[in-house]
Order: sequence, then C-alpha cells, then structure tokens
Amino acid sequence: MNSKQPLETYNIKQETNNPSTALRAKPHKLITYNLINSKKNMLDIIYEDNHLIVINKPVGKLVQGDRTGDEPLSETVKLYIKKKYNKPGNVYLGVVHRLDRPTSGVLLFSKTSKALSRLNKQFSQRETQKTYWALVFNKPDKDSDRLIHYLKRNHKQNKSYAYIKEIPNSKKAVLNYKLIKELNNYYLLEINLETGRHHQIRAQLAFIGCPIKGDLKYGAKRSNADGGIHLHAKTLQIYHPVKKTPINFEASLPNDNLWQACL
Repeated sequence: MNSKQPLETYNIKQETNNPSTALRAKPHKLITYNLINSKKNMLDIIYEDNHLIVINKPVGKLVQGDRTGDEPLSETVKLYIKKKYNKPGNVYLGVVHRLDRPTSGVLLFSKTSKALSRLNKQFSQRETQKTYWALVFNKPDKDSDRLIHYLKRNHKQNKSYAYIKEIPNSKKAVLNYKLIKELNNYYLLEINLETGRHHQIRAQLAFIGCPIKGDLKYGAKRSNADGGIHLHAKTLQIYHPVKKTPINFEASLPNDNLWQACL
C-alpha cells in the first residue's frame, strides 16, 4: 500500500465502546487498532464502524459455513450486530476475505454491499497489505527471501502443491519472508503476501522444508493440542471504503506460551 498520507500508529490497550473516536481524531493518517482482551459476545473485536467490523479470529473457527455444519464466524458476527443494534429481520454481512480454519488473526467483514464492492476491488487489485507470523520447525536457508512458486490445488484433498515451474492448472504464488526470532526449537518468520492463493503460505513454506508448527497436512510431525497451526494474520492494511483513508488493523497473538515467547 503506497500512500502519501503520513503514517501513525495508535495502540489501544483497553476495551472501548467507541474505538472509531481514534479514527476521527486523525482522519488522514494510517491508524493501527490493537484492542487486547476486548471480548464482546465471544468476539474479539478490533474495530467497528457503520461500514466495517474487524475481529481477531480464534483458532478453529470457520469463516463461512461448510459441510461440517459448524457455526461460522460470519453467523456469529451477524448475531452480534442484530443484538447490539436491535436490527429486525436479516442482517447483511459481507465476507471480504478468508482465513483457514486452523489459523488465527485479523479478519475483515463489511456491513454494507457498497463497502464490500469497494473492498473486493482493493483486494483484487492488490491495494491491500497483509502480514503474517508463522512459527516453523526448521530454519530457512536464507534469513529473508522472495519465494515464487506455482501452486496447484487438489480439491479432493483440500491441499495445494508447490512447483518451481508452471504446470497446467497452476497459479503463480509469491511471498516475502524474513526471520525475526529464533526460539529453542522453532523459528519465527514474518511473511508478506504478494498473491493470495489457497493455502499459499503453508504450501510454500513446506516446499522449502519449513513446515508450520502443528500443520500435519503440510509436513509437521505433531499436531497442536487445539487442532490449530501456528500461523497468525498479524496485520491488514486497507483504504477505508468510504473515508478513503489508509487504515491498519493489528491482531494480538493467541494466548499460548509459544506465541507469547515471540513477543
């Protein structure tokens, strides 16, 4: 995201009933909302206004419904909006993007169809920036690198396979990573996506011999107790669909010992 507007970060550490006041105070600056332990109706809400709602997705939650029949976060958010604002009838909620069920982090929904259309355009034109943190088993050969692969999705296995060269029905996948911390048995990588492919980070890191902790599907030796994997959507930068100002959302890390050791 390239913007001529100055960048400024707000770290809001306590729960607030009106987080949008910070946005109004600095309407032309990049604002980071980092609401820690802000629990509302089982949702960790990072930011909310008339057009958007952003949550910190927990491990194990679906974004949209699937054949399991488990309640997805989209329905939980609808119920929250319906109750909070006493809305009659059906509540509109647009799913702007998705996170894999075993992952955690920043998840954006739109409250209006106009906001959804404008946000979809930003994502399709790659005007957004997404940063992830991943804990991997093996140290990469390089402390930082740009990975370019071609991913082919196997729908029956719900898995993507990475290739060095383009093959039929594959899609180009590009990410940048850097090593930011070494723990006793794991390595913390910060990842920025240039493309958004199915299981992209998981498949590309596995290809270079660095499977994510807990990710049995992509080569991890052991699962995590909660069934999740140590992949967290740390930040998401967008342009507000109505105000047109750049805004950054940041999700605090899950409360487990290994993640907390990364701080």
